[in-house]
Amino acid sequence: MADDTQAEFADLLREDRTFPPPPEFRAQAIVRDERIYADAAGDPEAFWASFANELEWSRPWDQVLDWQPPHAKWFVGGRINISVNCLDRHVRGARRNKAALIWEGEPGDRRTLTYFDLFRQVSAFANVLKSLGIKKGDRVALYLPLIPELAIAMLACARIGAVHSVVFGGFSAESLRDRINDARARLLVTADGGYRRGQIVALKQVADEALTETPSIEHVVVVQRGGSQMPVHIKEGRDHWYHRLMQDASFKCDPEQVDSEDLLYILYTSGTTGKPKGIVHTTGGYLVGTYATTKLVFDLKDEDVFWCTADIGWVTGHSYVVYGPLANGATVVMYEGAPDWPQKDRFWSLIERHGVTVFYTAPTAIRAFMRWGTAWPEKHDLSSLRLLGSVGEPINPEAWVWYFRFIGGKRCPVVDTWWQTETGMIMITPLPGVTTLKPGSATRPFPGISAEIRNERGDKIAVGGGLLALTRPWPSMLRGIYGDPERYVNQYWNKWGRDVYVTGDGAKRDADGDFWLLGRVDDVINVAGHRIGTMEVESALVDHPSVAEAAVVGRAHEIKGQAIAAFVTLKEGVQTGPQAKDLIESLKDHVVRKIGSIARPDDILFTADLPKTRSGKIMRRLLRDIAEGKTLGDTTTLARPARQGSHRKPEGARRPENRIDCAARRHPIYRRPAEDALGKNHAPAASRYCRRQDAGRYDDARRSGRGGEA
Repeated sequence: MADDTQAEFADLLREDRTFPPPPEFRAQAIVRDERIYADAAGDPEAFWASFANELEWSRPWDQVLDWQPPHAKWFVGGRINISVNCLDRHVRGARRNKAALIWEGEPGDRRTLTYFDLFRQVSAFANVLKSLGIKKGDRVALYLPLIPELAIAMLACARIGAVHSVVFGGFSAESLRDRINDARARLLVTADGGYRRGQIVALKQVADEALTETPSIEHVVVVQRGGSQMPVHIKEGRDHWYHRLMQDASFKCDPEQVDSEDLLYILYTSGTTGKPKGIVHTTGGYLVGTYATTKLVFDLKDEDVFWCTADIGWVTGHSYVVYGPLANGATVVMYEGAPDWPQKDRFWSLIERHGVTVFYTAPTAIRAFMRWGTAWPEKHDLSSLRLLGSVGEPINPEAWVWYFRFIGGKRCPVVDTWWQTETGMIMITPLPGVTTLKPGSATRPFPGISAEIRNERGDKIAVGGGLLALTRPWPSMLRGIYGDPERYVNQYWNKWGRDVYVTGDGAKRDADGDFWLLGRVDDVINVAGHRIGTMEVESALVDHPSVAEAAVVGRAHEIKGQAIAAFVTLKEGVQTGPQAKDLIESLKDHVVRKIGSIARPDDILFTADLPKTRSGKIMRRLLRDIAEGKTLGDTTTLARPARQGSHRKPEGARRPENRIDCAARRHPIYRRPAEDALGKNHAPAASRYCRRQDAGRYDDARRSGRGGEA
């Protein structure tokens, strides 16, 4: 009955290429038998308990799962400390002198911390926190660049049972203030500054502005990153230099044994109401989930060098830079800066220099690499790589194939992963030793995870597109929204009953049972009654040899309801000029050939960069408002892409006053040079946006210059 339910989304894009696991990879993989899926489905609690048993508990749990929908408790009665599992248990054995963190700053400075080094630094800073009055349950805000001290501070909080709240180092004073106040943090750890694309990011200056309206903060610890290049104001009695406090701190700090369900961290994500949501993650279940997925998804071996390019300010950095890899005893690479500084081969030089074997980055970055061309990676020996991964927005098939071919040398499996801040861990993903890969598909739910495609009524869709739902609790699931339990229930568990998690994402399932993510439900375009996912049209555009990146949105249309407007970034070296009209028609025809005439874009506009959030996701809401000439909504999470000089003005573009380009963001979205089907409707919205930026209300990117996860 449910299997015959009509698909909620149009299923247009066809991708037939498949890539089975290379025999040599499968032979040495941790997971080589597909029976793991059936075993986990048959007894999911036993499956998760088997990974929990690989960790160190000071008191074993009494019950694996207590599920009172929509509230879950995992490993009930168990007591554990995350820092012990990430550090102490490795220090007692053969990993004592193994490199834990290999860090490289953007200017080229480098540090390597062994597990013993990291253990001593974490213990010392845990004692510093205690000396400043921080105790179990207190909230500590962390506002730092991507430096080892950020991981040290997180683990130190976990060691004493304090709750950390990492605020991305590119957020403004206003954003920092709001997050501190919502969490009622007692202490802030920040730095004099950091580096991004050769520029100094004055973090302490931004923090000082925020601290004028944060009454809960009692102490501020300042890491000296830049020294004399980054002069700061130190407020006596409140502000303390990190290095001075650490000089006298003991390297011995007994860990606090916390309950499995005690808070580990609060991580704020943007909300539709304008008030950031403080996603709550607890200790035992979160660690089990991140430990298991790091081990199996990345096939992590003791000799691997693992690099996840995410900033720790995002959940990807929490789960797959710090907690998951360190719990597995991995060697983790951290890099402070931008992928194109000082040249566009910085990532590839890092991989070559440090012998990275597992590389996990965002589709946004991969599409940028495509635009820059193959000459940059070809300058470097990338033969150390054995596995690639992607995280963030759905990856376009052509970007997947480019990644596989030019970065992985056609030998490295690509694990395309889907998950959320709320899920805490990877949820849909290949297992590289057993999964036949399909470019653009995240393939199957991780063992122990139950996912379905449903229509609005809640009927299951066996094959086709619809709404992605999670139908069984998982260990690392969010436990709530900090201080707002009603919002937690209404937002995530209020569509199909209290036992079904609403992801807010559209997806389709093919005849083989593999999942294809289509993007946020809010971004779906309704063309003449056909609900079309943005990912499919964008993938068709990126399949064109001239296109590096594309974003599509729906705009009002008096006949079709909505028409498709596409914003396109071309590959370097592609010229438009007098040929712009021909290229536009070629792109439209290419979409028709790939997925059908219903998806033919009405409008195509060329742009040097697409506006993105700091986590690397395209801000389609902003593009939609531009396309329809509306007043723009909140843009506080918008990232500045690169220096103005890096933007490439398309040949034949109109004169500068017709360009959407504001001083704060510098996202130049050009009017289409040949035919301007949108007319002037989008110009007023863009100018209103720019005026708001120039007025300084949304000043995150101007102050920081930080980019997204990549």
